[in-house]
Amino acid sequence: MTKDTTSGKPTSPPFAPGLPHVACVLLWYPLFTQPFIFREVQGLRQRLPVSVYSLYGPNLRHCSTEMRSAARETITMGTRALPAILGELLRQMVAHPLRLGRLFRRTMFRRWRCIETLGENLWAFCAGVYLARRFKEAGIDMIYAPWPRGTATAAWVAGSLAGLPFATCARGDNLEPADPDLGDKLEAAFLVRANNAADKGRIENFDRGQAKGKVELVYNGLTLPPPPGRSGSAAEDASAATPVRDGVHGYACAMPHLEEARPSAVPEPMTRPVRLLALGRFDVTKGFDVLLRACGILRRQGLDFRLTLAGGGGKAMGLGCMQAELMRLYKELKLEGYVTMPGLISHNELPRLLGEHDIFAAPCVVHASGRRDGIPNTVIEALAYGLPVVSTTVNALPEVVRHGKTGLAVPPGDAEALAEAIALLAGDTALAAHLARNGRLLAAHMFDPEANNDRLARIFTNNYKCWKESCVE
Repeated sequence: MTKDTTSGKPTSPPFAPGLPHVACVLLWYPLFTQPFIFREVQGLRQRLPVSVYSLYGPNLRHCSTEMRSAARETITMGTRALPAILGELLRQMVAHPLRLGRLFRRTMFRRWRCIETLGENLWAFCAGVYLARRFKEAGIDMIYAPWPRGTATAAWVAGSLAGLPFATCARGDNLEPADPDLGDKLEAAFLVRANNAADKGRIENFDRGQAKGKVELVYNGLTLPPPPGRSGSAAEDASAATPVRDGVHGYACAMPHLEEARPSAVPEPMTRPVRLLALGRFDVTKGFDVLLRACGILRRQGLDFRLTLAGGGGKAMGLGCMQAELMRLYKELKLEGYVTMPGLISHNELPRLLGEHDIFAAPCVVHASGRRDGIPNTVIEALAYGLPVVSTTVNALPEVVRHGKTGLAVPPGDAEALAEAIALLAGDTALAAHLARNGRLLAAHMFDPEANNDRLARIFTNNYKCWKESCVE
């Protein structure tokens, strides 16, 4: 196991007494595909004593300079920790065989969907047994697993053995198709976080409603620096906001007034070629195949455009063969000269990429398995950078891409509607600018990292205090 300190205690500035020492458990930390997790954890470290534990070895591929620097403070496990993990398992088997056996049965006796999921949870169980002792030695008060799969298994096991509460978060494709233990994890957790209103409702109604009464909504925070020339945009935007308690979002926030954007009477088209951008893993939920079909329609209609489709993954990231399907469509639809696929992009490159394009597309779909996105982080970053967004009505996307106000929303899987929406923006600069301004206002307030991290830290502190008081009673 590698770590920056021998005690496992955080190296953040001193905190006020009484705040819970939080152990944040992840498979990898940091990970370039999860900048929102990185921002959240780093934000929490400024507000609470936080120690980060990574169940696997380091994976810094495509990570930003800031991420690589933060990795030095991560307590990393992986195969190097195997002797210590096996030693603690043996000790627990000898000292408490019945307790360990019951815990193994409760957490692992499931009909797992695939060998990969079984393997992840089996490793997490073993790591959780070991972490229980480490947590007690480090003075951990509560455990936070930002994902409800292997990391929540480790948190559940460690919490059960160490007598500590654990919190988790469920989002998007975690809920459908769900792992067979999700309902029990939601019941065992003392707190469940949702990062959008749609998924909050899905969590509360999942299975037998085990999470009702303990789900808290905290949106993700923006992960990129302000666009060049807009360093004060959040403060300036505040003047357009009115403090309200939003019944959808569930907490007090300053929400901007958004006027509906209407097509211009005499529209002025964007400069040609129109530069389109789409970002993300090449996953079945992203709808990039629909986007390429829409591009085929736009090509036939004579629109002069260039699409940058940045991302990747495929089998290497456990995402299936979507990359091969995209390449097939690229050739079949004769998109050479119209579409470029630069591959996976470092987080450092995103500001430049966003600044070089005119329209952002997020054509998300619901897969046949039920898998779907919540709010892709790339969408909120595009809004924050002032790009007009064309998206779909899947899951939580309408919370941010509000049709006619902050973007254009079309039915999922409808290539013709997607092409029509892109063509509308390409042909009306004023409409695109109005939507972009509204989107930037909304993103600045709904995804304010300072406000959202303050809220999450406050929720952790209050819920831990209530849990501790209930234990005394």
